[in-house]
Amino acid sequence: MNGVRLTLERLAATAASSPLLSRATGRFSDLRLPAAVLAPAIRAYARAVGADLSEAELPPEAYPSFNAFFTRRLREGVRPIADGEGVVASPSDSRLSALGATPPDGRLEQVKGSSYSIEALLGSAEDATPFRRGVHATLYLSPAMYHRVHSPVDGRVRAWRYVPGRLFPVNAVGVRSVPGLFTRNERVALFLESEAHGPVAIVLVGAANVGRMSLSFADLVTNLGRATGRVVPAEPVTVRRGDEVGVFNLGSTVVLLVADPGLAPAARAGDLVRVGQALWRRG
Repeated sequence: MNGVRLTLERLAATAASSPLLSRATGRFSDLRLPAAVLAPAIRAYARAVGADLSEAELPPEAYPSFNAFFTRRLREGVRPIADGEGVVASPSDSRLSALGATPPDGRLEQVKGSSYSIEALLGSAEDATPFRRGVHATLYLSPAMYHRVHSPVDGRVRAWRYVPGRLFPVNAVGVRSVPGLFTRNERVALFLESEAHGPVAIVLVGAANVGRMSLSFADLVTNLGRATGRVVPAEPVTVRRGDEVGVFNLGSTVVLLVADPGLAPAARAGDLVRVGQALWRRG
């Protein structure tokens, strides 16, 4: 790629990466508006980005703010969860940017010629160790998609870590122009223990605009200026495959790490996948 173009893309991504800018956008998206104003705006947005309103739990008139629509729940049954003892399911509706074995050196490809370490991603060398030689997937959520995140396995959430950072866009421009983007953006790493697959990490990576993430079983809300921290609950949080674990507000990516090396892919990089769809099965 032309060096000038890459530099301009990097400058544009940097300009959009301020957490303060995303907080301001978040306040705007949380404004409560009359249904007569908001419902047509939601329908216009859905047409523009290709969001499927028929899957939503509520009609456009029922949402008090744009963000309430963006973080919408879906109707019961529209996301069936793949069954089987050896299945690792997709945690989100996504474009599957990458799926494969995790190298022994723990470095994942961001784009061709650029990589990042799972140690930097998780914020801990100790937490990264079990995932070397396992498998990984990178899942990109577009603005049209359902933005809640679900557990890919049966297991127990034994800890989570919040890592503050910038909020670079996670679109194609940001990914190719910002080195180590996933290790520089604000993120939350959930650490699960699964009897079937060993340790599992679900990393919610924030992005430009609202940039806010929250957990479904704890009071953590990101992009509020908090310091980094690792939380170990008094009792592990039991989850079943398909249970909701977190929520994204606007742009987002999930990086999924599974320690189990004996998994065979059930999807391919480039696929559009939905919550509950099998990503791997026991080989």
